[in-house]
Amino acid sequence: MKVVLFCGGYGLRMRNGTSDDVPKPMAMVGPRPLIWHVMRYYAHFGHTDFILCLGYGAHHIKDFFLNYEETTSNDFVLSNGRTELLSTDIASWRITFVQTGIESPIGERLRRVRHHLDGDEMFLANYADVLSDAPLPEMIDRFSRRDAGASMMVVPPQSSFHCVDLGEDGLVGGITPVSELPLWENGGYFVLRQEVFDHIPENGDLVADGCAGLAKEGRLVAHQHRGFWKPTDTVKERAVLDASYARGDRPWAVWEHDSRDAVPVRTA
Repeated sequence: MKVVLFCGGYGLRMRNGTSDDVPKPMAMVGPRPLIWHVMRYYAHFGHTDFILCLGYGAHHIKDFFLNYEETTSNDFVLSNGRTELLSTDIASWRITFVQTGIESPIGERLRRVRHHLDGDEMFLANYADVLSDAPLPEMIDRFSRRDAGASMMVVPPQSSFHCVDLGEDGLVGGITPVSELPLWENGGYFVLRQEVFDHIPENGDLVADGCAGLAKEGRLVAHQHRGFWKPTDTVKERAVLDASYARGDRPWAVWEHDSRDAVPVRTA
């Protein structure tokens, strides 16, 4: 199943006051950028045909893959000046790089790569900057058995703020952490059918237009995930993930818990 990744946004909250033009999916977590972690997640479950919706800072993403160093994340033997890889990350991947505009909203980016989907009934989509251990095969299977146009993963609210229940007299009746409210947030992991394109106008949005339109028709389903899910909207959030990686606490790295996606290689 093809995987569409949206990786062309500015990521302004990740800049930390700098003028660096590196897009957010290229922010580092351990020795590899965010987009690599997201792609390894999908590849672990057998989905290795990727379509990258490029925009701002596209050359950084292109250069990363065009000059990819397998030895950074794979064991190898160096003998007589030659490298013998013991496994490989991306040898089986097919990656389509598509410039989808600097200012394009997510829905428009998706519209601009539609012809690369070859009319596939179902495909996957992701923002390329959120890490999770969500059960992808289960999400796909549940959606495939439903008569719906789209499925979006939803997660409990991540805010650390508290909601205050106020009476008319200004007295506080209760204080509740946002995370304990019966609410769900968009988790950014989508399973879509071609039908979603019927609801995305030119320069439209995937969620506000596509998913909302399907929801009005009763054709949007949600996969509730209470497991690991971490966004990287800010420098602080990226730093937390990087520190977690450094201490070996990386639940999103499902490929490390199951070696079935490792591709042995004789020579390189």
